[in-house]
Amino acid sequence: MNDPPDVKAVDEISHSPPRPKSQFYSQQLPKTSGSHHPRNHSLDGADIIGASDEEDFYRYPVNHMMETGDGADACEDAQMLPNEPLPEFVGSGGGVGVFKAPIRAAMHPTRPPCIEIRPHPLRESQDGKLIKTIASTDTQLWAGQETGVRVWKYSDTFEPGSVTETAGRRLPRGDEEAAMFHESASTSQTLCLMVDEAIKMVWSGHKDGKVRSWKMDQQFTDGNAFKEGLSWQAHKTPVLSMTMSFYGDIWTGAEGGNIRIWPWEGLEKSLGLTQEERRMAAVLIERSVIDLRAQVTINGVCNMPSSDVKYLLSDNVRAKVWAAATQTFSLWNARTRELLKVFNLEGQIENRVDTPSQDQPVEDGDNVKFVFKGKKDKPHGFLQRSLNALIGAADAVRRVAKGAGTLVEDTKKIKAMMIAADGVIWTGCSNGLIIHWDGNGNRVQDFTRHATAVQSLCSHGSRIWVGYATGNIQILDLEGNLVAGWVAHNEPVIKLVVGHGHLFSLATHGGVRGWNISSPATIDSTLRQQLSERADMYTRRDKVTIMIGTWNVSQGRASETALKSWLGSSAVSDVDIVVVGLQEVEMGAGFLAMSAARETVGLEGSAVGQWWLDHIGNTLNERTVFERVGSRQLAALLIAVWVRKTVRPHVGDLDVAVVACGLGRAIGNKGGVGLRLRVHDRLICFVNCHLAAHLEAVNKRNADFDHIFRTMTFSRSSAAGMARCLYLSCSLLLYVYLFCLLYSFGFPWLLIFAAGVSSANQAVKTSNQTTPTSPEEARPDLAEADMVIFNGDLNYRLFGISYDEARDLVSQRSFDWLRQKDQLRAEMKAGKVFQGMREAILMFPPTYKFEIGKPGLGGYDSGEKKRIPAWCDRVLYRDNKEGTTTKECSLDCPVIASISQYDACMDVVESDHKPVRCKLNLDIAHVDKAVRRQEFAKILVTNEDIRSSIEELRFIPDTSVSTDTIELQNQDTFCFKITNPSHEHCVFFKIACLGLCANADPNCRPRGSFGFPRWLHVAPAAGLIQPEQEVDVSVHHEELHKLEDLTGGAAQSWWAEDGKDKELTLVVTVRGSCSTDVKTHRVTLRHRSIPPR
Repeated sequence: MNDPPDVKAVDEISHSPPRPKSQFYSQQLPKTSGSHHPRNHSLDGADIIGASDEEDFYRYPVNHMMETGDGADACEDAQMLPNEPLPEFVGSGGGVGVFKAPIRAAMHPTRPPCIEIRPHPLRESQDGKLIKTIASTDTQLWAGQETGVRVWKYSDTFEPGSVTETAGRRLPRGDEEAAMFHESASTSQTLCLMVDEAIKMVWSGHKDGKVRSWKMDQQFTDGNAFKEGLSWQAHKTPVLSMTMSFYGDIWTGAEGGNIRIWPWEGLEKSLGLTQEERRMAAVLIERSVIDLRAQVTINGVCNMPSSDVKYLLSDNVRAKVWAAATQTFSLWNARTRELLKVFNLEGQIENRVDTPSQDQPVEDGDNVKFVFKGKKDKPHGFLQRSLNALIGAADAVRRVAKGAGTLVEDTKKIKAMMIAADGVIWTGCSNGLIIHWDGNGNRVQDFTRHATAVQSLCSHGSRIWVGYATGNIQILDLEGNLVAGWVAHNEPVIKLVVGHGHLFSLATHGGVRGWNISSPATIDSTLRQQLSERADMYTRRDKVTIMIGTWNVSQGRASETALKSWLGSSAVSDVDIVVVGLQEVEMGAGFLAMSAARETVGLEGSAVGQWWLDHIGNTLNERTVFERVGSRQLAALLIAVWVRKTVRPHVGDLDVAVVACGLGRAIGNKGGVGLRLRVHDRLICFVNCHLAAHLEAVNKRNADFDHIFRTMTFSRSSAAGMARCLYLSCSLLLYVYLFCLLYSFGFPWLLIFAAGVSSANQAVKTSNQTTPTSPEEARPDLAEADMVIFNGDLNYRLFGISYDEARDLVSQRSFDWLRQKDQLRAEMKAGKVFQGMREAILMFPPTYKFEIGKPGLGGYDSGEKKRIPAWCDRVLYRDNKEGTTTKECSLDCPVIASISQYDACMDVVESDHKPVRCKLNLDIAHVDKAVRRQEFAKILVTNEDIRSSIEELRFIPDTSVSTDTIELQNQDTFCFKITNPSHEHCVFFKIACLGLCANADPNCRPRGSFGFPRWLHVAPAAGLIQPEQEVDVSVHHEELHKLEDLTGGAAQSWWAEDGKDKELTLVVTVRGSCSTDVKTHRVTLRHRSIPPR
């Protein structure tokens, strides 16, 4: 029987120590002195020479070698040059499964090539510039952002304007590599956009309740912000949604279920006014408003949903308008503006009787104040207070348990809505469910193609694109069958639009990408190959130096001298990023229980932790040299990162994560706390760990690492769960107070109850996480990072050696033999832990355990337990290299690291551990997005295969319309046919109204979005025609007038004038299943007015 790997590793270790190397390790050359001092090696001897000098560290000559398994300790005998990379030990088991470095390449191998309209901007650069939504015209891409709107011209997509100074100024941070764009003057935050090709306007809804218009065809000049056109106060709460109906009216939705209609007649008059008359124009529009809530409220009873109107959709096939909240719909007749139906996500009709509530947003802007009065509490004794605290704690736990059930319902919310080219309504839900509805609001079918939340939907021809919270985009056919999919962004895809032969996707970070409308297709492989061959042209390389510091502070606080010795200005003079991990910042059962309770409601940190952050920041000259980017504390564990101000523009997107490994995997005395940063567009993760203690707990330490590596999930550093926090905080504070009080009386079992509450909360969170749908998605967050750095008190000890033997070997500096007794090295060699990770060869004394306050190597534990010295405090990393292979830094291997310093501050005496620091030198390769975009354009122009493929997308099957003239009289109906003679291609048609008068009046203009006059009904106005099929279109003249159509007895517009013949032009637009061009057929419609007899 073969021995296990760890047994073999032990057998290979020599049982007799090698010849002492005291001569080699007996000297130290401080930077501040030109002379050397002899070192006393007695463990009971004098203090370390120059202990007050902040640069007095152990430094050893090293050479560039790699230790992989059988040991390469001969490196200690070689003389090494300063600043040369230190030799490293590489753990076994890397390169497979979750321990395999992510695949990187110049072009993503499984994703269609895309146009980076706006490359992923760092989150910290988006203050006031974060893009919330996008919309596409025929020639432009518009974006709504926090301070207005911006526009890209498709003709300028590939221009290098983003990397040059424009009009004497540089583009703002986050847009350095974006395509050339123009920004509006500052406005309130833009929440929704709507394109009106008929009058060449883009309409925007804003947080201040206003609707603004922007001319598409205005002259945009570099460096000058363009201004809005017509605007008016639509609501006193934010405008959440907008749409333009079949008849050209603008519908807006706001909070509290408020929907307002702005008739085209009022818009038309206002648009005809001059710039000086715009104030009057806003008044005209505001007076023409139709408030649907007021219209359907009778005797204080309203059948409309009172939830925020987040989505408005115009069904131009059937002349209806859909309004959607989070879980309910209302369906309206676009012509009569009557409420047709209110129903929920299950398709069940809801008979609502809503009355205005005090907490509901009201359009009149009245402020409602709430005053709660109750009886004055009488003072109670200790038992009564304790009983009340117990009741509060029980109520908190009950609510959390109840929340575990209600959260399931909350995940089924409407997140996206659109109408497909065949007239079917699609909605996407937060649980991944996609629902089909017919035009009458009846639920047809539902299905799930991805396990995470649907965030966006888009339709073009026979294709449906779905954007998900994972950053994935899927292509479905009209029946909902999956066609293809890919990972488009690393954050949720919140908006999808089609324009200029591309699908444009917007992610929550504000990045915008354009995908060929035919992707995935053969054109993709050609583009991918061509762009990969030009990688050298757009590859950029940068060097970054990172200092990692780890220290188990044993609940103490460091002196200024100790911090300067560890992280002083001389130590970080050439460092760009400083990451500090602390363990045992604060301990004690009461503190750990409180931390567990706070974590359940999304709170973290402590006063002691803040003390450490402030004092380390002062040591690093935080205000002038470095900037603290972020931190995260889990009970006794704390990690923080500082970035040099000169490097800060290239570092950001901070995410945090915690994994508890203490009692019940819920208490944070043991575990891991992590930070993730984007550095030059590469992901680097830092994890500070405190693993299980004691010599014999090797397997437990291995299991802790595996648990941390596989379950650590990063999220934004924000007060997540604050609503839940407000809901439970009072009860939990009482509970913690009771726990601390009773614990002081000797009830340590309550700690188990605290762990149980935290564990139950973790179970709730876990139950609401979606299950990955592919092996790629199943990879942990740490596995997907370009570089992972673990540091902390890993607690691995020396085995097979006595206390006295260890002290003697330390005094002789025989670290080569001691390293062979290191548990961590043996476990890594066997591939049981830190698989494939690297560590510099240990060339400093063991950092544990020392007597606090006792200087020198004589400070090792000499008490009753006499703990064997050990290298508990370590720093390990994994970059993009695989195994021991040496690669050059490239887009295929974008992050390559080496260690130039790995030592301990043996002069620091404030803890039973010594602080350790490790300096990593990184070579980072990344893409210059602007240059690659230009190369993309050159390939599109010069490659014949690609040009041919693009030309094929212009194909449109021949179609015919049975007539080119229609004549109607009062309430007449006329039918004509649209025929698709193709044997294999389907076509999609849409009918619009140009609105030309018979006398060619130049003042006549089409209604909004080529809408129809209210006296004309066309059905169906859009749809799908299968091969060798035809569709019948009915054109009907409605009753000319109702009372509400008249103002002072006269018709509101020229569309409804009596006694005159009217003439207009219908345009039948036809496109193929995935074509970028359209064909049009014109039909002239004449209405002859015959007065009644």
